[in-house]
Amino acid sequence: MTWERAREAARRAGRRPAEPLRVDLADALDRTLAEPLTALTDLPAFDTSAMDGWAVAGPGPWRPAGRLLAGEPAGAGPLPDGAAVEIATGAQLPPGATAVLRREHGRPDGALLHDRTPGGLAPGQDVRPRGQECHRGDRLLPAGTRVGPSVLGLAAACGHDRLAVHRRPTVDLLVLGDELQESGLPRPGMVRDALGPLLQPWLCAAGAEVLGRRSVRDDFDLLRDAVRHSPADVLVTTGGTAAGPVDFLHRALGAAGARLLVDGVAVRPGHPMLLAELPDGRHLVGLPGNPLAAVAGTVTLALPLLHALAGRAAAGPCVAPAAEALAGHPQDTRLVPVRRTVRGVVGLAFDGPAMLRGLALAEALAVVPPGGVPAGAPVELLPVP
Repeated sequence: MTWERAREAARRAGRRPAEPLRVDLADALDRTLAEPLTALTDLPAFDTSAMDGWAVAGPGPWRPAGRLLAGEPAGAGPLPDGAAVEIATGAQLPPGATAVLRREHGRPDGALLHDRTPGGLAPGQDVRPRGQECHRGDRLLPAGTRVGPSVLGLAAACGHDRLAVHRRPTVDLLVLGDELQESGLPRPGMVRDALGPLLQPWLCAAGAEVLGRRSVRDDFDLLRDAVRHSPADVLVTTGGTAAGPVDFLHRALGAAGARLLVDGVAVRPGHPMLLAELPDGRHLVGLPGNPLAAVAGTVTLALPLLHALAGRAAAGPCVAPAAEALAGHPQDTRLVPVRRTVRGVVGLAFDGPAMLRGLALAEALAVVPPGGVPAGAPVELLPVP
């Protein structure tokens, strides 16, 4: 299957997000809006001062009297022409005020306040009028938006205490292989597990709730039972996707009655990746065991599936020019670690399937179509962890 078709198949498989739920703002971070974010109030809710200084009425000079701080009511009576009231940034503008004279531009002279604003004080200057940012009922963000810190701030500012969000899909991360070691220097014949530490936070950032990370030995029965009994919406496995003597994943999926949606992708590295649907509606993403190949499988299959399950809108492609020619495979798509320069993106060394050094320096993965990309031509970029 082509790389593009495999990504679309993964996204289609996840287009059944769970029923939305309402949560407090503090619990909404990194979830996805299940409905548009609508303003419950005008922003600002009243005319406010954008600067410390004086709220003035009409042309100067003015006679100052009183003071208004943020959080205090402005009072019912209008400010008469020729009057000024000292005001703090964010305080409600009194009725009748026509502008705010900045503190550094006001010159008190006896009982009068004079204007030293360059070019003169214009009507409405340094006033944030009611509804300048939005009006009550305005749709501010669409459903499918990831709830980041700025979204939380906007939701709070426009009156929300709770948000309608999608449930996070749950993930079980199964790291397969007898040769993997979780700590210390590798013993003879062993290698450190790099994918567990790499994938778990990346899957969480994709909107998933990772239930756990488990090591599974090269044993068919153990793998079959782990697949059958996992409570997660999505199982992500590393290794065992090829046809080696202890690659039991295909056999375990067959024993579980799974249906293969993707079985091999025309992409380098990572072509023996797979996506399967289990009879109960759960999904399994099988990643190759080599680190950079597993990263390729993650961006190809795991992330589109999880984004769809989490209700996230599909992001548009990010494109940049290639600062130099990026070599391609004759038939397959290549995913190449790159960094940005003022001339465009350049490929990085150490980009073999078993390597992570290039990825650690990369700002993105370039999607290089078969045949390669010449210098100056646009290339699609994928974010990396």
